[in-house]
Amino acid sequence: MTCLERLSAYLRDNRVSYTIHHHPTAYTASDVAAYEHVPPHTFAKVVMVFIDGRLAMLVVPADTRADLARLAEIIGAREICLADEREFASVFPDCEPGAMPPFGNLYNLPVYLDRDLAECAMITLQAGTHQDAITMRSEDFIRLVHPFIASFERDTQMLAGHF
Repeated sequence: MTCLERLSAYLRDNRVSYTIHHHPTAYTASDVAAYEHVPPHTFAKVVMVFIDGRLAMLVVPADTRADLARLAEIIGAREICLADEREFASVFPDCEPGAMPPFGNLYNLPVYLDRDLAECAMITLQAGTHQDAITMRSEDFIRLVHPFIASFERDTQMLAGHF
């Protein structure tokens, strides 16, 4: 079963309304948002990190970067560092590398959602490939994933060196 099939079944089973979109191959969240004609601030970008040695998923708007130091302070972590794709690719065997959806609950991973995305009415996210995306209500995403919600993103124009 592909990630898109698994995710679609999960959303249907939980009676979530969603739309699947197909677009040309895109490898960055900003490019996917552009192809999907959605504001980048409503596109959920996944950033994989290790929080005190445990793999976790951060979800921030496509036009921002995660402030790892700020999140560490908020959650009381000693260390948060970026994960290399080789360190997490095997966790997502049904996804193309780098195209995993922010449904950490389906992969036994904690999810940290930036408050700006939580407050959007609708969000768009990658669906396991570099050509597929899903749009759904953010409140449905929150209900299903149960992410930790906090403000930990920084505008990319304001802060360099954060992911």
